[in-house]
Amino acid sequence: MRTICAVVLAFEVVVIGLAVPVAINLAGFSPAVAGGVWGGLAAAALVLAGLQRFRWAHYAGWVLQAAFLVSGFLVPGLALLGIVFAGLWTAGVVLGRRTDAMKAAAEDGAGPQAA
Repeated sequence: MRTICAVVLAFEVVVIGLAVPVAINLAGFSPAVAGGVWGGLAAAALVLAGLQRFRWAHYAGWVLQAAFLVSGFLVPGLALLGIVFAGLWTAGVVLGRRTDAMKAAAEDGAGPQAA
């Protein structure tokens, strides 16, 4: 699960980073504000992508998804992207848990047979 979530966050870094000029040009935010808000979200996504091995970072990823969704209220054009990435994050968690469960079942099944 952690690998899939880290990949989603890595892609999200690029998209959130590209949201800075969108916020400047479409919504009229100053470069400092746009860089602070969406640049900060991109930096947080990058850090969290590298820290997915920790449980708290996974939960912080949920908070990041919520923050990106909320930023869609500031720049309506980004709302769709926030929804898409929240969906990708949710799919990554669900599919990652299934994959982890299958790996654990395979390891449990292989253990007694090898003995």
